[in-house]
Amino acid sequence: MPSAPVRVILPGMLRDLVGGVAEIEVESPDDTQTVAELLDRAFSQHRILDGKVRDERGQIRRHVKVFVNGEDATRGEGTGALVPAGARVHIINAVSGG
Repeated sequence: MPSAPVRVILPGMLRDLVGGVAEIEVESPDDTQTVAELLDRAFSQHRILDGKVRDERGQIRRHVKVFVNGEDATRGEGTGALVPAGARVHIINAVSGG
């Protein structure tokens, strides 16, 4: 029986790059996957998003936060953080200014 899909919610800034897509539903082959695996699957159809969220080493960019079920994954294990089946993952761009 397949596990429940993970919903990746995009901020408006990233939605504009993919024709207004607000959420990407990602099937998982297992009950859990890492943030890196999830992003690979989520961005497979939207490659432009990958460079906006991850750097050339595959790590989450400093100005981006990834929340898994409300918990900030970027403060912990980053791309190695586990994402359970059925999770809601929010990608948030940090806002700064003076």
